[in-house]
Amino acid sequence: MRIVSLLPSATEILFDIGAGDDVAGITHECDFPPQAQHLPRLTSSALPAAGISVEIDRHVRRSLHAGSSLYHLDAELLERLAPDLIVTQELCAVCAVSYEIVDRAAKRLTSDPRIVSLEPSSLEDVYANIITLGEFTGHEQGAAALVEALRARERVVRSGVAGRPRPRVLLLEWTDPLMSAGHWTPGLIEGAGGAPLLCNPGANSQTIELQAIYDADPDVIVIAPCGFDLRTTREAAQALAALPHWNELRAVASGAVACVDGNSYVNRPGPRLVETMEIFAKIFHG
Repeated sequence: MRIVSLLPSATEILFDIGAGDDVAGITHECDFPPQAQHLPRLTSSALPAAGISVEIDRHVRRSLHAGSSLYHLDAELLERLAPDLIVTQELCAVCAVSYEIVDRAAKRLTSDPRIVSLEPSSLEDVYANIITLGEFTGHEQGAAALVEALRARERVVRSGVAGRPRPRVLLLEWTDPLMSAGHWTPGLIEGAGGAPLLCNPGANSQTIELQAIYDADPDVIVIAPCGFDLRTTREAAQALAALPHWNELRAVASGAVACVDGNSYVNRPGPRLVETMEIFAKIFHG
């Protein structure tokens, strides 16, 4: 089987279940595991190469309003790779190339591939996606073993925080404008022994007002902007200090603000979400 993965999370899953040798192409954002780095990349970004949070947000909103894609798909390379299976998504037009673009390109292929769209909104959905990819690729045993191992680690985290005080946690998935946690992230916070604030479980993250943060006055703030690495996240976190009364917030005044590599751990619904829960547990409970 020849597989094209148009999702970084799917690439991680495929390699973790033992299907890595079948992966023929990936996206420009697929940076894990290292074994995938040599594979052809079928996408590129239409976003500016660099920019502050507010500039990126404006570009994204303008593009989506105009009906433009934020990503380019190399249809000629897709044809040359002749995939049997294409893994894509419909969950978020901002996070990866859209299903519509993939579907149009696939219909022109002579290889007539099967398209699988992954739509996880929780950690349980991620486990289900792993099993699904195992079935489609003939790696059922590897998928089952991976899910079993991940569930065991999740149980350890939940057991370790059981009965402990639950700090009220605000996680920011974007900083300008301010956006709170959505989809699987509130569940990870709960599993790690925290109480998520101003979140939108199972659905897209939402813009929140600064006054709402002041009113909630969280015990812990986690900053993990979508697509940002740790260095860029720290820069975004520093900019928050310019907000009026930001330093008076309980979490800020007590030093309970943590920066997390959102690109690797928070915004990517793959096997590493369990590691994210482990990271959150250390942030909340030491």
